Amino acid sequence: MSLEKFSYDNKIVKDFAIATVVFGVVGMLVGLTVALQIPFPAFNMGEYLSFGRIRPVHTNAVIFAFVGNAMFMGVYYSLQRLCKARMFSDLLSRVHFWGWQLIIVLAAITLPLGMTTGKEYAELEWFIDILIALVWVVFAINLFGTIIKRRERHLYVAIWFYIATVITVAVLHIVNSIELPVSLSKSYPVYAGVQDALVQWWYAHNAVAFFLTTPFLGLMYYFVPKAANRPVYSYKLSIIHFWALIFLYIWAGPHHLLYTALPDWVQSLGVVFSVMLIAPSWGGMINGLLTLRGAWDRVREDVILKFFVVAITAYGMATFEGPLLSLKNVNAISHFTDWTIAHAHVGGLGWNGFLVFGILYWLVPRIYKTQLFSKKLASFHFWIGTIGILFYAIPMYWAGFVQSLMWKDFTPEGTLLYPNFLETVVQIVPMYKLRALGGGLYLVGALVMVYNLIKTARSGSLVSEEAAEAPALEKHYKAPAGSGWHRWIERKPVQMLLVSLVLILIGGLVELIPTFMIKENVPTISTVRPYTPLELEGRDLYVREGCYTCHSQMIRPFRSETERYGEYSKAGEFVYDHPFQWGSKRTGPDLARLGNKYPDSWHYHHMLDPQTMSPGSIMPDYAFMIEKDLDTSVTAAKINAMIKLGVPYPADYAKYATRDLMTQAEQITTRLKADGITVMPNKEIVAMIAYMQRLGTDIKAQKPEEEEY
Repeated sequence: MSLEKFSYDNKIVKDFAIATVVFGVVGMLVGLTVALQIPFPAFNMGEYLSFGRIRPVHTNAVIFAFVGNAMFMGVYYSLQRLCKARMFSDLLSRVHFWGWQLIIVLAAITLPLGMTTGKEYAELEWFIDILIALVWVVFAINLFGTIIKRRERHLYVAIWFYIATVITVAVLHIVNSIELPVSLSKSYPVYAGVQDALVQWWYAHNAVAFFLTTPFLGLMYYFVPKAANRPVYSYKLSIIHFWALIFLYIWAGPHHLLYTALPDWVQSLGVVFSVMLIAPSWGGMINGLLTLRGAWDRVREDVILKFFVVAITAYGMATFEGPLLSLKNVNAISHFTDWTIAHAHVGGLGWNGFLVFGILYWLVPRIYKTQLFSKKLASFHFWIGTIGILFYAIPMYWAGFVQSLMWKDFTPEGTLLYPNFLETVVQIVPMYKLRALGGGLYLVGALVMVYNLIKTARSGSLVSEEAAEAPALEKHYKAPAGSGWHRWIERKPVQMLLVSLVLILIGGLVELIPTFMIKENVPTISTVRPYTPLELEGRDLYVREGCYTCHSQMIRPFRSETERYGEYSKAGEFVYDHPFQWGSKRTGPDLARLGNKYPDSWHYHHMLDPQTMSPGSIMPDYAFMIEKDLDTSVTAAKINAMIKLGVPYPADYAKYATRDLMTQAEQITTRLKADGITVMPNKEIVAMIAYMQRLGTDIKAQKPEEEEY
């Protein structure tokens, strides 16, 4: 059989590797800044670098810039060799690379400017979402084109995970990003309230599943056997792992919304399938660790294998903890606390971070045809990174338990032991400082890696075109008798794509369609009315400043919460909320019933200098809103957008919206003037006060005891 000569494109691998390292350091540096901003409010450096604005910069940089570029690096390297073929198109590879970097740069510019949709892990505005979809299509064409022209008959397990990733991420991104643009910098999601929450967490949980997990499992199945020079432990286990994982994962999103206004049946589905996820997840962990069976002596000496062992172990820990947190009795303790932050970072720092570090240490010397510059520096990186993870996670677990216990604690007389929310914050500030220390140690390890990899690259020379040869794929192939159904599907990438698509659609459709189509799932409340134009503008400012990253607007039906905040939240309260603002973390108290609790002057002073109203508060100030004019140039367009989305404003209300806005603004400034505060009605602070005073006022409820925050 004659051999065909061709070459692998290592230049695209090198480009993605450089982007991985650069954006990894940037993302971690922003993360360290964010970690310092919580216990030290002085680190909130003005309007554009406040916590609420740069926290999504950190999450997007780490997820899509660091981990995303690492995924593409690993896929472009492994896919060519698994298919024994060069990438389908060098041009598409370059378009993909530069398109993805453009997206990252646009995110880094727009998010600090306050251009955000206000949906966690999907904050980027509509025009960037379109660009993401286009670049993802380029990647998909390049990937499938390479698979189609392969010289290897069977698709190795890593490729199964790549195929599932490409199709599922596309579905998730498109469904969650359907928005109605108002201007270049502003759009509203077409979903509202409960439905928006369900779609968002269906997306967000499965972004973890199919962006941070499935492609990296594919990389695990390629790079761990390569580094250990051992075959994958179990082929059959890999089959079970893959198909069970992609079918079950898509159902689990609602476990982020337990005890909320989401319909109970959807919550229950999320719990059931989350618990079931333990089996395939641990099957994958076992398959990865047992691949090293017989190579444990090498693990003691080989720092790359050490990174892989910790990464796979962290994957196992995170995928056990996820189902645990989905149990309602556990979720009642963990939700809105720092326990969730610890859980997320065990996966992010341990699983994704350490797997990427191991791959970089293995891959860079090979494409530069040299040896790793310093194994001692790599070992230092391993140990300081591991210590950094521990210093990060353990204090956050401790903080989570302390928060939940203090929130729920009652006196023997039946009153809240800690009625002032600020008491629970002050108690855990030392844990936030330790968390920042852990993040700093992890960043130091990454910087050491950067130095090590630069020295490694300089000691060798990049092999841009790596020569290879393989026999052409035979045109007529007859499978051996008894080869089984899976051997058949391994030879059929299109069929594997379609089966994967069907499996991931089942769970999504079962949860989403009834929630949208059956009115009883979101019962209406007659007293709930649309936001006034000024309140709508104030709500947009609330979203712009990322207030949802610290405050929830969802009172759960627990006595500790109804005593503290008031009547529990109902589904019908949120029917005009585009986007929903339930939040996922309480660094500050819940705001769902904040309206009319304090006078306008209190909110003014609280935004000007939170510490004067609540001594010991760690909230940054928003003094710039007092000086900044409210932009009403698109108010009419916003009202028209809301009308299109079904909000029952009068048909021609956009003509009068600005007039009504100014009327309400003048009423607020008059009340402020009575309290000795002079402010112009066209300032942002006035709109923010209007929104704060509106929260929860549509529902008549007994007011809880006043508290500071």
